[in-house]
Amino acid sequence: MKNLILVILLLSTFNCFAQSSEELQKKYTVFNRTISPGPEPKSIHLNDGEGEGHAWLNNTKFTNGTIEVDIKGKDVYQKSFVGIAFHGINDSTFEAVYFRPFNFRTTGPLRKLHAVQYIAPPKFGWEKLRNEFPLKYEQPITPAPDPNQWFHARITVDGNNIKVYVNGNTTPSLVVEPLVHYDGTMIGLWTDSDGEWKNVKITPSK
Repeated sequence: MKNLILVILLLSTFNCFAQSSEELQKKYTVFNRTISPGPEPKSIHLNDGEGEGHAWLNNTKFTNGTIEVDIKGKDVYQKSFVGIAFHGINDSTFEAVYFRPFNFRTTGPLRKLHAVQYIAPPKFGWEKLRNEFPLKYEQPITPAPDPNQWFHARITVDGNNIKVYVNGNTTPSLVVEPLVHYDGTMIGLWTDSDGEWKNVKITPSK
């Protein structure tokens, strides 16, 4: 009887914090993915798919300020690309910061340098940036997070710099000057695999 009561209490607690698929579909406009509640309370899952996908936050505009989010990928080579898109004009024109968790703690010295990435499609994708500006728009993360666990990202955006801080580190893992100056204000979750996000907090500059 006690075990039954405990199970009921745990389920009730989870349901208080869980988001339904219907609620998420109202909150986000999804491109090239499907969105569903994640396995943890208040977490969001985007499924895997062909090419890039994202989930734009409805009724939310962002130009400059701070973006904070907890993200979870996986330590599977070339199977985990997770981040945040911002300054979106449409589904193909935006800026983004994303992470490659499978490179966080790799023993490969070159792969380790490709842990966090800035892109500005459609003109500036990762491949063009790596070839033409090696190690300028992607960097390692020190100390390296556990690639199979949640990590916290704080991204600050202004007209001059984009800075990325990981797990409360006061030294940014990546600092870049924006390659474009899109006037878009769409912001959302970005992936080129699947992944999980929670605790999204957006603080515009005053």
